[in-house]
Amino acid sequence: MHELSVTESLLQLALSHANEAGASKVTGLNLVIGRLSSIVDDSVQFYWDFVTENTLCAGAKLNFERRPAVLACADCSTEYTIEKELTPCPNCGGYRTSILSGEEFYLDSIEIEKEAEKIS
Repeated sequence: MHELSVTESLLQLALSHANEAGASKVTGLNLVIGRLSSIVDDSVQFYWDFVTENTLCAGAKLNFERRPAVLACADCSTEYTIEKELTPCPNCGGYRTSILSGEEFYLDSIEIEKEAEKIS
């Protein structure tokens, strides 16, 4: 259910930047989501369609870029990528690791349309 508040925050961020840029419409949002993030793409999309009704963002496409999780082994300093589950270091088999990336969630960019200026 936390996706609703996250999606509402995305909308406010997009509207703020769109208004600042003089947009007539927001056509897309490019989101980066780390593999270890608890954000569910389908839930964000569902709420997006609901919260954007009657706004500049109505109908905007959400583009999700999933980033892999990168860990560092505390025993041998090996950095490695995991796809799904936490796994031991492929170099030494150690489990003492720290997360370097994969927990991120952010709005990378928005795509907008502007109405052409009228010259009198």
